[in-house]
This record gives sequence, structure tokens and C-alpha cells, in this order.
Amino acid sequence: MLIGGFPCYDCDDELLEQVQADGRSRIRLYRLPGVRVVLGRGSRAADEVDLQRCRADGVEVVRRRGGGCSVVIDPGNLVVSTAIPLGGLGDNGRYLKQLSQWLLAGLRAIGIDGIEHNGICDLVYRGRKVSGSCLYRPRGLLYYSASLLVNAQLSLVERYLRHPPREPKYRDGRSHLEFVANLATSSIPSAEKLQERLGAVLAVPTLD
Repeated sequence: MLIGGFPCYDCDDELLEQVQADGRSRIRLYRLPGVRVVLGRGSRAADEVDLQRCRADGVEVVRRRGGGCSVVIDPGNLVVSTAIPLGGLGDNGRYLKQLSQWLLAGLRAIGIDGIEHNGICDLVYRGRKVSGSCLYRPRGLLYYSASLLVNAQLSLVERYLRHPPREPKYRDGRSHLEFVANLATSSIPSAEKLQERLGAVLAVPTLD
């Protein structure tokens, strides 16, 4: 399946299909086996991504169903996705905030403190972005997905992404490497370890 000329990011297709089939909310935590550049649904690829460099390095460029600007996801990222039966199309900002708080609560439950919600849907530690997320609303369903930078190769963000055409106020024009940061600590040194710890405490979210 192509979206805007690029393959669809399909890692959560099974999650969406299961929830649509039985109406039960689910969450999924996972890591990608390699590097992908993921465009937002409305992203202009040439404005946001160095496509020539991606091709030269053999890095796949895909497009997600949700909005936002382009990101790089590698095995040092932990992806947290949820699909929830929900009618209507409105209140996306409110749901994004609720789901950000849900993810923050899970991180705090395993001892990761000091993270705040900033911008539209970013999670930030000491002024630097550690997670971005997106929302998608197919009929009767809400899908939310966040990627957490844990022990990611941050240099790949600089290598494959151009400076975004729009940015949250708190970024203040900073370069990629000045703007993003990893969450790794001595107790949670890797995305694999965070997947294990967070997966043990993160319950399926409920929305008001």
C-alpha cells in the first residue's frame, strides 16, 4: 500500500485489525530491527528528508497514517502504540494530551522522572525532545503511536532529516543534535530494557 508515493508504515496494521475486529483496546511495545525514515501523512518528502542519502545508505522511507513531521526510527527507539475503539472525529488535541499523560505516568512508574509534555505532542527532558507521537482516526477507532529515544543513534537524525519546515516554539531554531536527547540511564540502558520495564506496568489507556 502506498500513501503519497511511499510505502505505508505497516508495523501496527495487525494491532488495528485486531481492535477493529473485536472492539477491545490494545497496546503494543516494540523495536524496529533496522533504520527507517518515517514521513508524516502530509509531509513533503523533499523538504524534510535527504532522499538521496537515504537511497545511498539503503534506508527505507515510509509514510505513516498520522500527522507530524518526519522522524528517524532505529533499534534504539521504543515504539509504544495503542488502538482504542472511539467514534467521532473531534477532540484530537485533548486525546493527544491524555495519551501523553498516560505514557508519562508509565515512565514515572518505573522511575523515569523529570519528563514533561511540550509542543503539540512531544515529551521533553530538560528542554530536549525524547519522544514524538502521532494520532490517526479511522472510522470508529483512535490510534496513537509514540517513539521514545532511548539509546538511538542521534547522528542519524542529522544525517537523514532536513531542518523541519515547522517546529514547536520551544525548539527555538536548534539543530537536530541540539534538540533531541536519549533517555538511557544506568538502570535502563537500552530500548530493549525499557520495553521490558514499561511493558510490565503500562495498562491499556482509557479516554474521557
